[in-house]
Amino acid sequence: MSAPVHPSEARMETEHPEAPGYRAGRTLPLRVEAMRQLRRRRTLLMGGILAALPFILIIAFAIGGTPDGEDGGGGGGGGGRINLMDVATESAANFAATSLFVSAGFLLVVPVALFCGDTVASEASWSSLRYLLAAPVPRVRLLWSKLVVALGFSLAAMVLLPLVALVAGTAAYGWGPLKLPTGGALPAGDAVPRLAIVVAFIFVSQLVTAGLAFWLSTKTDAPLGAVGGAVGLTIVGNVLDAVTALGSWRDFLPAHWQFAWADALQPQLEWGGMIKGTAVSVTYALILFALAFRGFSRKDIVS
Repeated sequence: MSAPVHPSEARMETEHPEAPGYRAGRTLPLRVEAMRQLRRRRTLLMGGILAALPFILIIAFAIGGTPDGEDGGGGGGGGGRINLMDVATESAANFAATSLFVSAGFLLVVPVALFCGDTVASEASWSSLRYLLAAPVPRVRLLWSKLVVALGFSLAAMVLLPLVALVAGTAAYGWGPLKLPTGGALPAGDAVPRLAIVVAFIFVSQLVTAGLAFWLSTKTDAPLGAVGGAVGLTIVGNVLDAVTALGSWRDFLPAHWQFAWADALQPQLEWGGMIKGTAVSVTYALILFALAFRGFSRKDIVS
């Protein structure tokens, strides 16, 4: 038996179309939602962790000596491997690329899951969700505002890391060309656009985690459940991709293409793997976002 709709929400859903001066598009502006999320401690903490990572790596390289990446590297086109750790200290661009490599597999998953999984579920856990809807904020408008802001903060997290790495790497290793582990180098002027492509692809590849977290956030009142569930399912995807017995079925796993951005760090830019990875990630993400909006529009809000 479904839980009863809160009286204030019922009034909102039946009365607000006739309210004089009411404009649904003006409720919960993106600027207001962004400032609410920016002031939260988890946002500041996550930003601090990402900003600190490059300095931690610099200290590690200083203590450990020349990086030895015998087993490190990103997967070009979802299959091959290149070695980034060996050239990590060659220049600021190399250091930024290495910072992205060591964090793309897991660390950058966490802010995406946190920002997208905590956004709706936290309102429910604080018992403020029904009051937002009674303001009245239409359900679609509420979800849209929260999703756009969550994705914006996720992108900001991915931009913050290489930016700090470039600044810290310039101070520690100097500004210079991006030396490629496969041989050759990219001029410094070409390195920054290539790194921008890398960041853009990592963001797109993480849309699946964002979709999982956002969908779970609309299904539960426990923020940790939504965040943890999204991270856990992402890890499951990585594990399945490691099962070579799946053969060509792995091509349908977003995790199979997560390091396809290594194709941007080749003398000749290759788009094949990144295009396939983008298609897989966007398809899964759109389905998950649609499920979130559809389920929330029919959900009885009692929190």
